[in-house]
Amino acid sequence: MKKYIIIFLFTGLSLVLPTSCLKEYLDKAPESGLTEQQVFGKYDNFKLFFDAVYEGRKYFAGGWYDFNIKTGYPLYFDAWDQKYTWEGITDAADQIRYMEGHNFKSGQVSAFVNKFTYDGKRRPILESMFIHIRTSNMALKNIHYLEESGVDQAEIDDFKAQAHFVRAFCHFELMRIWGPMPYLTKVIEADDQWDIPRLSKNETLVKIAADFDSAAVFFNSAGRMRRDPGPGLPGHLQNVDQRKPNGVAAKAYRSRALLYAASPLNNKSGATDWQAAAVASWEALQLALANSYTLLPAATMKQNFIGANYTNEQLWAYTFGSVSWNNGIFQSIMPGFFNSASSTFSGTCPTQNFVDKYETSFGEPLNTDADRAAATAAGHYNEQNPYIKRDPRFYQDIIYNQSNTMPGWGSGATAGLAQIWYSVTSGVTTYAELLPPVSDPAASFGGTKTGYYMRKYSNGNSRKSTGSFIVTDPLFRLAELYLNYAEAANEAYGPNTPAPGATLTAVQALNVVRTRAGQVNVLSAYTGSTAALRPRIRNERCVELSYEGHYYHDIRRWMDAPAAYSSTIIGMDIEKLPAGYSTTAFPIGFRHTRRPISADRQPKWIEPMYYLPFNTEDNFKMKKFVPNVVW
Repeated sequence: MKKYIIIFLFTGLSLVLPTSCLKEYLDKAPESGLTEQQVFGKYDNFKLFFDAVYEGRKYFAGGWYDFNIKTGYPLYFDAWDQKYTWEGITDAADQIRYMEGHNFKSGQVSAFVNKFTYDGKRRPILESMFIHIRTSNMALKNIHYLEESGVDQAEIDDFKAQAHFVRAFCHFELMRIWGPMPYLTKVIEADDQWDIPRLSKNETLVKIAADFDSAAVFFNSAGRMRRDPGPGLPGHLQNVDQRKPNGVAAKAYRSRALLYAASPLNNKSGATDWQAAAVASWEALQLALANSYTLLPAATMKQNFIGANYTNEQLWAYTFGSVSWNNGIFQSIMPGFFNSASSTFSGTCPTQNFVDKYETSFGEPLNTDADRAAATAAGHYNEQNPYIKRDPRFYQDIIYNQSNTMPGWGSGATAGLAQIWYSVTSGVTTYAELLPPVSDPAASFGGTKTGYYMRKYSNGNSRKSTGSFIVTDPLFRLAELYLNYAEAANEAYGPNTPAPGATLTAVQALNVVRTRAGQVNVLSAYTGSTAALRPRIRNERCVELSYEGHYYHDIRRWMDAPAAYSSTIIGMDIEKLPAGYSTTAFPIGFRHTRRPISADRQPKWIEPMYYLPFNTEDNFKMKKFVPNVVW
């Protein structure tokens, strides 16, 4: 039995296998003598088969590696040995160590696209998603054996719900990374037609949304609109299956899929698509609230990312549990993704371009020179003291010069402060420890090139503060539902008219998120029209969901990516001044100068960058499945 199950679990075919292989695969070992009824008719066997979608591994190049849907989780993608992240391959961040992420940003990805597709040592998203589309379809095809065996109907409905959810999730990840796909709802056998044409972008997303909706129906029948008992009840957030999706998450992902379908890159029917997204987002939001999900207060909202396995704001999440700063396979999380000052790994260092998305605490935008001039004239911003009077989320998300976020760094009065500056004394340049090494200021590792580090997933850990702490990937938070609704409602009905059946306008939904964070309401200057509010909604999404894996995909669906990748990435040059400089001009003793980072780290946009290409050899396997442009 064990041999059979292992082969059965990890055998799968992607859509791009050569036709010569189609008759060579098997889903089970024939010598085992087991029938489908024996495999699928026993609860434990069925569960073992299906749960591979969450933790399944495959033998690859001498070892067992993840080929499961975790490869599509944002933070799981970021935690790999290639030292780059979803944000690091955009203008939102620079990766200190010069590696393939910088090639990606310059429009050169074909040389390492296999790491996104089939390489088990990296993040084989494409193959994993196709494997578990097949797993889901096989489960749905054969679940009648479980029904015939007398298993409780709630358990059967839960399996059906998960299968629909996982199938939709896999198609969605494929869609937003590689573009539209055929929508596979049956087990494709060796004699079936494999050369299937791709659907349109909008049609793909609508089918994904429908599958998520079917999942919600079955979750509801199974009594699993949430996995745990809810707030105030024994076992809250502690269900053994907490990592698995639920009915509220299914409706939330449906809202996300329809939001993508309505977005400029994928919109087919204009306002009608936005209306569908608004209604779906409101429905999901009301369902989440009815099932007692809540926004965490500002004081504890960081528990969505660190310090707690799960929170009541997370509609679906994946926890890494307690992770040490250099723990084995996750070593690129702690010293690399969180805080590159901790080692020679690459890190995710926010750019000044992204830091400027954090408004003043008075609500003024700081995105452009004109914005900053207006905020300065109002007495709310000073380029030579730029880190005061900012949106409270700035202090949660960003390590900046003199921020009290670096335990173990500095000494005396500066203990625990982030010292990201250089000083010139008697013609000799001295660098702070958080900048590149003094011996090699141009080094490609060891210190930020932008003047910032990412704090959102950091507990202050570094090579000088090496304790463990809990890390969680919030796959879908309640805050996103408010933002999904705000965006869709604004496009469909304007900033001040609720969607049918809703009780909030786009502006009001936006302000719910801002109020929770301690930020003032969006200024009235931006609430008079759809066009005026649109950039503030997009900016709010960037700030609230920063470094959670959304930005890369959002700027593409908005079709803002060409401008983002054509912009110059700016860092903040921070010079510690000797005594005697004017405290009026430089009130905190530092000179702040915006400057472009080096030319080799600048992004470049080419039109094929909306989607990743397939491996070159895959492009010649089928005629109807038109491949993406190789770049």
